[in-house]
Amino acid sequence: MLYGTLLPNNSLFSLHHLQHLNLSFNDFNSSHISSRFGQFFNLTHLNLSGSDLAGQVPSEISHLSKMVSLDLSWNYDLSLEPLCFDKLVRNLTKLRELHLSWVNMSLVVPDSLMNLSSSLSSLEVLECGLQGKLPSSMGKFKHLQYLDLGGNNLTSPIPYDFEQLTELVSLDLSGNGYLSLEPISFDKLVRNLTKLRELDLSSVDMSLLVPDSLMNLSSSLSSLKLIDCRLQGKLPSLMGKFKHLQYLRLRGNNLTGSIPCDFEQLKELVSLDLSENFYLSPEPICFDKLVRNLTKLSELNLASVNMSLVAPNSLTNLSSSLSFLSLSNCGLQGKFPGNIFLLPNLEFLYLSQNKGLTGSFPSSNLSNVLFLLGLSNTRISVYLENDLISNLKSLEYMSLRNCNIIRSDLALLGNLTQLTYLDLSSNNFIGEIPSSIGNNTFSNLKYLLLFDNLFNGTIPSFLFALPSLQFLNLHNNNLIGNISEFQHDSLVYLDLSNNHLHGTIPSSIFKQENLEALILVSNSKLTGEISSSICKLRSLEVLDLSDNSLNGSIPLCLGNFSSKLSVLHLAMNNLQGTIPSTFSKGNSLEYLDLNGNELEGEISPSIINCTMLEVLDLGNNKIEDTFPYFLETLPELQILILKFNNLQGFVKGPTADNSFFKLWIFDISNNNFSGPLPTGYFNTLEAMMISDQNMIYLNTTNDIVCVHSIEMTWKGVEIKFPKIRSTIRVLDLSNNSFTGEIPKVIGKLKALQQLNLSHNFLTDGISNISCNPKPFT
Repeated sequence: MLYGTLLPNNSLFSLHHLQHLNLSFNDFNSSHISSRFGQFFNLTHLNLSGSDLAGQVPSEISHLSKMVSLDLSWNYDLSLEPLCFDKLVRNLTKLRELHLSWVNMSLVVPDSLMNLSSSLSSLEVLECGLQGKLPSSMGKFKHLQYLDLGGNNLTSPIPYDFEQLTELVSLDLSGNGYLSLEPISFDKLVRNLTKLRELDLSSVDMSLLVPDSLMNLSSSLSSLKLIDCRLQGKLPSLMGKFKHLQYLRLRGNNLTGSIPCDFEQLKELVSLDLSENFYLSPEPICFDKLVRNLTKLSELNLASVNMSLVAPNSLTNLSSSLSFLSLSNCGLQGKFPGNIFLLPNLEFLYLSQNKGLTGSFPSSNLSNVLFLLGLSNTRISVYLENDLISNLKSLEYMSLRNCNIIRSDLALLGNLTQLTYLDLSSNNFIGEIPSSIGNNTFSNLKYLLLFDNLFNGTIPSFLFALPSLQFLNLHNNNLIGNISEFQHDSLVYLDLSNNHLHGTIPSSIFKQENLEALILVSNSKLTGEISSSICKLRSLEVLDLSDNSLNGSIPLCLGNFSSKLSVLHLAMNNLQGTIPSTFSKGNSLEYLDLNGNELEGEISPSIINCTMLEVLDLGNNKIEDTFPYFLETLPELQILILKFNNLQGFVKGPTADNSFFKLWIFDISNNNFSGPLPTGYFNTLEAMMISDQNMIYLNTTNDIVCVHSIEMTWKGVEIKFPKIRSTIRVLDLSNNSFTGEIPKVIGKLKALQQLNLSHNFLTDGISNISCNPKPFT
C-alpha cells in the first residue's frame, strides 16, 4: 500500500504514454486529484478507487477522450459537481465502464446520466446522493450489463423503458426508499431481462405486486434480494425452478403461509433470509426437507418467522458449512440441538427471544471464529466460567440478558479482549461489579448493559476509563457512591437510574458532545444545581433527572439548546424559579414533566412552540396564573396535568377549533378556579368519548425508546404509573371553586374511567346524566 499525499509534482505525471493506471486501495491521505491527470491523453483505464482522495473531481479528467474505464469509487470525501460531470460524460464518448460509488453527486441531476455513451456496459453509482426522478429513457443503453443505482434518493415508478436493457446481468436499485414498481412494469422487465443473474430491489415499493409474479424471472438467477419491499401474500410454490440461486433474501416483507416444500430444490443456496415476515410459518415436514437438502447453506436467517410448529431438533441436519444462524423471536420450544453449537465455521449465532428454548451451551470444542453469541430470553443453560470463556477468544458480541446462567465468574470476562457489546442484564447477579473485568483489556467495548440485577457497592473505576464506551446502562441495581468523572468523551447513552447514587452530576458528562440520552432518575440523593453546561449536549434527545434532590433554577437554555430533545423530565426535585420562557419553534419535545418542584410565576407561553408535545405535567408547584388557553392549540397533547398550583379565575372553555381533542388525562384539580364548569371543553374532548382498544403504552417516537411515566391521584391516593396505557381516560376538576350545575353534555365522555368533580360548589343535575365510567385496568 502506498501512503502519503499525491502531489502535482510527483514523477508519476511524467509518464505521458500511460494507457493503464491503477492506484486503487492506497492511502493518499485525503489528497485532491491533481488536474495533471488530464495530461495522460493516451489513458484508456484509470482506477483510483478506495484511495482516500478528497475534494472535487477536476474537470481536466474530461480531457481523457480515449478513456474506456474510469473508477473513482469508494473515496468518501470526493465530490463531483454538475458542470464537471457534464463535461466528463459528453467528452468521454468511448467510455464503457464508469464506477463512481460513494462519490458525492448530490448536485447532479439524474437525467444528466442520459448523456453518457450509449456503448456503456457498466455503470455503478451506489450511495452517491443522487436525488430526483429515475431517468425515463434508460433503454438507450442497449449494451449495459451492470447497473447499480442503489442507496440514492431516486423517486418515481421504475420506467417501462428498463425492459429494453436486455443485456443486463446485474441490476441494483436497492435503498431508494421512494422508488416503486408497478405490476405491468415488473412483468415486462422480468420477461425481457432473460440474461439477469443478480437482482436487488430492496426498499423499492412492490406492494402492488403478487409474489407469484417472481416466477417470471430468469431461471438462471443466482441472487435475488427483495428486502423491505412491502411484498404481501404467499411465497410462490414453485421456487424450485431457480436451480442456480445462491442468495435469496426476502427479509421484512408481509409474506404469509408456509415455506413451500419446493425450497428443498434450491440446492445451490448459500444464503437464505426470510426473517421479519411475521406471518410466515414453516411446516415441520417441509422444513425438515429444506434443512436436509440445502447442504451448501452458509447463512440462514429466519428471525421473527413463526416456527412454533417446528421441533428444534430438526435443525440437527443443518449444513456443516453454516457460519450464520439467526432464529431470534421464532417461538421455538424444546431442546436446541447441541451439535449446532459445535459447528466449526460458526461465526454468528443468535437465538434470543425464544422463551421456551432449552438446552445447554457447551463449554468446549466451540468454533474458534464465533464472534456473535445471542441467547437472551431463552432457557438455554450457560456456565459462564473459565472453560467457556477460554473458548470464546474471538467473541465481539455477547448478549445473555435474562438467560439461564447456572454458574458464573464474571471476573473472567476481562479475558474477552475483543468484546464490543456485552449484555448481562436481568440475571439477578449479586455482589459488586468485579473491577478485574476491566483490567485494561476492554479497549474495544462500546456497549455495556448490566441493568436489572442486584449489583451493589460503588461503580468500579474502570467503567469511567473505557476509551470506546458509547452505551452504558446500569439501571435498577443497588449501586451506591458518587458518579466519577468520565475520562473519555465517547458516550452516546448513559442510564444510571434507580440506584442509590449521591453527590453532584460530574462535569465530564457535559463534555459528551455525542450524548443522546442522559437518564439519572430515582437516585434520590443527587444534589446540586443543573449546570447550564448541559446545553452543550446538542445531540441530546432524552434528559431525565427526576426523583432526585437537585436545586437551583432550570437553565433557560434548556428550552432551545437542542432541536432533537424529545423528553425533558425534571420532576420531583427541589427546583426553584420559573419555567423556561425559551422553548423555540421547530423543537421536538414530546414529554415535559416538571411536577413536584417549587416553580413559581406563570406558565410560559413559549410552550405553544412545542407542537409535538404529548405530555405536559406542571402539577405540584407554586405557579400563579390563569388558565393557559394557548395550550388548546397543541395538536398532539394527550395528557395535561396542572394540579396543586395557584391557578385561578374562570375556565371559560374553548377559544379554538378542536381544543384538547386528543386529551386522555385532564387534571386541573386543587387550584382556585371558579365560575361554571367548562362545558365547552366537554364537547371537544373527543379522546374521552371513544375507548382505545390498542392497549399500547405512550412512548417516544425517536430512536431511543423511552416509556413515559406519570403521577396521578387515583381514588384519593397519589400513585406513580411507570407506564401510561393508552386506555386511561381521566377528568379531574376537584378541589376548586366551580359553581352551578353539572351539565348533561358530560355524558358524552363515555370512555372515562375516572371522573372527579368533588369539593366544588356544584348543585344537583347529575341524575339526568348517562356516563357509565369504565373501570381502570
